Amino acid sequence: MSDLATTDMDLDTAMDRYRVELTGYCYRMLGSSFDAEDAVQDTYIRAWRSYDKFEGRSSLRSWLYRIATNVCLDLLNAGKKRARPMDLTAPQHQASAVLNERPEVTWLEPVPDGRVLPQTADPAEMALAKESIRLAFVAALQHLPAKQRAVLILREVLAWKADEVARLLETTTASVNSALQRARATLAGQALRDSEPADPLDADQAQLLARYLSAFEAYDISRLTALLHEDAVLSMPPFDLWLQGHEDIAAWHLNQGIGCKGSRLVPTTANGMPAFGQYRPREDGRPGHTPWALQVLEISDGKIVGLNAFLDTARWFPLFGLPEQLDEAYEVQ
Repeated sequence: MSDLATTDMDLDTAMDRYRVELTGYCYRMLGSSFDAEDAVQDTYIRAWRSYDKFEGRSSLRSWLYRIATNVCLDLLNAGKKRARPMDLTAPQHQASAVLNERPEVTWLEPVPDGRVLPQTADPAEMALAKESIRLAFVAALQHLPAKQRAVLILREVLAWKADEVARLLETTTASVNSALQRARATLAGQALRDSEPADPLDADQAQLLARYLSAFEAYDISRLTALLHEDAVLSMPPFDLWLQGHEDIAAWHLNQGIGCKGSRLVPTTANGMPAFGQYRPREDGRPGHTPWALQVLEISDGKIVGLNAFLDTARWFPLFGLPEQLDEAYEVQ
């Protein structure tokens, strides 16, 4: 019971130790970075209100996870389920592509690594953590019933024991094991595509990203598509449009997307993967660039397999600490 608090300040400090990992748990459950932070805040409010009833039979961490799970289950029972464009529609062809916008609550959201990944010195542990927040994996979790989702995250991602999960969910170990088997079977049917985590020490990945940045800023679409896997996908939430393959992706950039010519890219990371803040030239013709998209790249076997352009920059750029605009003197660090 070493993490039990005795004063208001002790409780704040004790709970704050778990904020990042709880946010990561809620993000995997909900698929929304903003909903996850709201869920953790709700968790802490509920913990404050009921702390005098906490008898210390479990650790403070376990108790907070129980509250966070209930908060997430309440939200999921209200019908919240996030998706990617690829989950909702068939691929379109550039020549006939239609931009159909859907509400914000539809979409799986990107998240900054620092908000959801506790720091660890173990490279293998960090790689596993990054794997568990990548877009494809979190999107696949959305296909699971809420309690199966909680079981799989707690058992497979956070490495809780079956009896610990059973106590948290107030059920039996047999029920937990059964839910885990069903969740695994559902995920196996999703045919998740592999993607590599961002790794600044990986020279090959660093070279690929440098070539991508150079090609995109030069708007050399031939060079850019040469970096893509033959069946790479381009998506652009909040539009449900998505394109697949070199021909359609190249044609999009040279036609509907031609306004991206002259863009500049600022490197960052999102969901454990390489990402860029994209800035397009100002529309009024004055010097400088304004936010256009948060690009999250999925990479596999030395090629880019996914270009995810999240266009709601008013939401994403402040969250990721990206500049409000770029002037001509801005230099990428």
